Amino acid sequence: MARLILNGKSAQLPAVREAVFARREAGDDLEVRVTWEQGDAARLAEQAGRDGVARVVAGGGDGTVNEVVNGLMRLSPGQRPGLGILPLGSANDLATSLGLPLEAEPALASALQLPLRRIDVPRLDDWHFLNMATCGFGAEITSSTPKTLKRVLGGGAYSLIGAVKAWDYRLYPGVLRWEGGERRAEVFMLAIGNGRQSGGGQALTPDASLDDGLLDVLLLHDVASLARLRAMRRELASRPERGRYVDAFRTDGLAFEAEEELPVTLDGEPLHRRGFRVAISPGALALAAPPECPLFSRPP
Repeated sequence: MARLILNGKSAQLPAVREAVFARREAGDDLEVRVTWEQGDAARLAEQAGRDGVARVVAGGGDGTVNEVVNGLMRLSPGQRPGLGILPLGSANDLATSLGLPLEAEPALASALQLPLRRIDVPRLDDWHFLNMATCGFGAEITSSTPKTLKRVLGGGAYSLIGAVKAWDYRLYPGVLRWEGGERRAEVFMLAIGNGRQSGGGQALTPDASLDDGLLDVLLLHDVASLARLRAMRRELASRPERGRYVDAFRTDGLAFEAEEELPVTLDGEPLHRRGFRVAISPGALALAAPPECPLFSRPP
């Protein structure tokens, strides 16, 4: 038996309803539960595990997937159903990077039929995420403004000036610590990736894997002037482990001690933190994913 946890905003979409009917006609034993308010998806996911459901499908955007994951992680490992994704959001960063279909009927079929593969689940303080946490400038970029981030990371000089001035960015001083490393910096952007892309398709951690037990970290820092922004962008092309403006490394955990509150997003869900710790639980969930998916370091 499978259970679709569907974001209430998508419940009446004709394509979604047709997809559900098609899968039932094809023989899938599929129940549907619809969310009404924040917190429902997590509660329904947890209940599905307690009911012995074999597979839960998160129907919605990245935020719905995130909430379902947090519900599943409340369960003991033996109770957690497998997870499928029916992408219905505006960004769908995780589903896109997994190579999942984005049309309702083939996406639901994939969520129900693809083999399950073990994946790691990171946690920032007490909140889990699957794809990426971003802090600082990256956390201010929503799925409706991906071009802003793209221009800063790789656009032309005039686009860069306009993007930065329009966004009125700021730096966040603090100390980042991880096993074997420490860096005091004025953080422009910090990306902590289990997956590879965020902000509507920007590949912030392009070599990350969902099953290697590690977080891929990208830190852009100390860019207090336009000249430094240009230098940072040049340095970003090589992604040094420790550079003047860019650090890129892998770790199984890290902490950031900030001097002031800073914006954070977890899989598109916004929050604010004065500081935080990130850890990872290897192989904590089973995800429906294509056998040829590039986000895995090991074959199925």
